Amino acid sequence: MKVLHTSDWHLGQSFFTKSRKNEHEQFFKWLLGVVEQENIDAVVVAGDIFDTGTPPSYARELYHQLVGDFQGVGCTLVVLGGNHDSVSVLNESRELLSYLNCHVIASTYGNTEAQVLPLRTRGGEIGAILCAVPFIRARDVLKSEAGESAIEKRQALGEAIKQHYANLYQIALDKRSVLNVDVPIIATGHLTALGVSQSESVRDIYIGTLEGFSAEGFPPADYIALGHIHRPQKVAGCDHIRYSGSPIPLSFDELKSQKQVLIATFDNKTLVEVESKPIPRFQAMAVLRGNLEDIELALQQNEAVKSASAEHPAWLCIEVETQDYLTDLQQRIQALIDDKPAEILQLKRMRKQRASAISAEENVNLSELSVREVFDARLSLEAFESDEDKQRKQRIQTLFEQVVDDVQLSHEGSEDAVDANAQANEGNL
Repeated sequence: MKVLHTSDWHLGQSFFTKSRKNEHEQFFKWLLGVVEQENIDAVVVAGDIFDTGTPPSYARELYHQLVGDFQGVGCTLVVLGGNHDSVSVLNESRELLSYLNCHVIASTYGNTEAQVLPLRTRGGEIGAILCAVPFIRARDVLKSEAGESAIEKRQALGEAIKQHYANLYQIALDKRSVLNVDVPIIATGHLTALGVSQSESVRDIYIGTLEGFSAEGFPPADYIALGHIHRPQKVAGCDHIRYSGSPIPLSFDELKSQKQVLIATFDNKTLVEVESKPIPRFQAMAVLRGNLEDIELALQQNEAVKSASAEHPAWLCIEVETQDYLTDLQQRIQALIDDKPAEILQLKRMRKQRASAISAEENVNLSELSVREVFDARLSLEAFESDEDKQRKQRIQTLFEQVVDDVQLSHEGSEDAVDANAQANEGNL
């Protein structure tokens, strides 16, 4: 039995106003080729099919076209909902897609028995039992109790998720016994596991309630296919608990990691291997850092820029390090790429750390600075260039002054109360 694990497609994403349609089309073409070449029996997509709950029409067309294309390769497709996905959008075509050998599990709400699926091989035999767990919304597994503290709510949600996994795993064990098959049990998930490395494009989930789920809460499944984290990685050092990551870079900081899909191969119940299949880069992208001279040199040598064309220019994030405020920075950078097949999608002004300069050059300790000096040093690290940014800076400074004044008044009030109590005690004596 071979299962291909992928996740976080984010169809319909607008990347600094740029469409990712071409990249997703090429990825799907590549994916179908891998499914055929590797004789994949089932493909599991662990959440975030779409980038928003209201995906553009072309994104829905890509999704449905892929389901249709899978019929020609004899492979089962399992689609799990993510935190970016709308349950209603995924459910609207669920019944129709079920006739095309595609199982859609948009949420944990409803019949749990229907969330445990037998996966069949290309030959039609049962090759695995799947505990299909999408993004778990708190309202679907937990009833809020009045008077609970934030810690109690966090613990309750963690326990509810753990119990949901345990319930599905028990159903899978029972189903395997009834079917009398010696096959692996696979589980899925769309969440943040504790200790994983995130990227800028990952949206926090369970904010204020549950920051991460412990690997100890997963059931003893033979393989656990996770989504939500865009960098491929193992969880808690376990070979069988994996994030496949997103197939295309969804932010510039994701260029550091090789995009991939994972192929889990089983022999009866035994996980034989988990193979990483590198995904080609379908769009030239690069991050360039340094002063203006460094960036000019990097533009001449960068492979992404060299491989780009006028029809498909490279997308660039440029981080300029400078101590001086350059009013014409945008124009200077633009002049450097005028004769090159490249577009600047993100331009950052990275000023040298003044806080480090204070410590290194003047040898001043943090304890020697006043509260306002520390605040001013930190504020100086930010770039407030536009009129809107400058107004924001003024609001931040005003709010800071109000907080300092409130703290000082509170401290003075406390001292007055202490003095009054002391005087009262002296009178009693």
